[in-house]
Amino acid sequence: MVVFTMPEGDTVFRTARRLEAALAGRVLSVSDFRVPAHATLSLVDWMVESVVSRGKHLLIRTRPPERVSAPPLSIHSHLLMEGHWDVYATGERWRSPAFKARAVLGNTAFTAVGFDLGFLHVLRTNEEVEVIGHLGPDPLGHSWDPDEAVRRLLAEPLRPIGLALLDQRLMCGLGNVYRSELLFVARVHPRTATGEVEDLHHLVDLAHRLLNANKDRARRVTTGADGMNPYWVYGRGGQACMRCGGILSKESLAESDRSAERDIYFCASCQASTVRMGESDRNHP
Repeated sequence: MVVFTMPEGDTVFRTARRLEAALAGRVLSVSDFRVPAHATLSLVDWMVESVVSRGKHLLIRTRPPERVSAPPLSIHSHLLMEGHWDVYATGERWRSPAFKARAVLGNTAFTAVGFDLGFLHVLRTNEEVEVIGHLGPDPLGHSWDPDEAVRRLLAEPLRPIGLALLDQRLMCGLGNVYRSELLFVARVHPRTATGEVEDLHHLVDLAHRLLNANKDRARRVTTGADGMNPYWVYGRGGQACMRCGGILSKESLAESDRSAERDIYFCASCQASTVRMGESDRNHP
């Protein structure tokens, strides 16, 4: 079985670290933005100050050379489902086709290329709060605050926990993979009302521990065994549960009839002991 790694907080954290190593403290000799809004922008001779991740968001911070009167700028990108940043030795052949590139940043030693990025914006660094200020606590951030994450999650106690965990305003960095895995490990049914989760602090702490355990791994693992099944339930609907032997379920969960549904995986046996939302409550806004 092939399990593809969806970009979540740990993926973006590793990406930021690779870009930081290749670009930070170096002057750009290549600057090519292949999106209409910034097609004429050139940051050649600008210095890359740092590269940071915030949940699923990536920020490359730059400052102008002394001769240029301009404010520091941040390159803000989001990978969404298929985006990725690759780092190459300058002159090395790219592994993805050039027509998928949305940004190329290079110096004398390395070239970083952003392919299939979900979005790419350049903004003043002092305006970053406008694009990431809404995000909740980041389990991989220096200012991680589990109590604040719990407080935000409990703001809507009737909301199903399987939906709340994907809300980046409450706790950022979690995606479809982690919400399925977290709820399985904690034995919480995804349709349980957030306010009915027996130990929400434990669930939040588990998110912190799982993301940190995977931030240095090239291949995400939640089972503790990097084998054929690195995940307990994600992507394994219809297969046997590795804990109880029952058949794993795959269902769709959406915020309302008008919002996009997302698949979620769980074990109806292992996760059956928690309170479930009634059918009429499943579309709680």
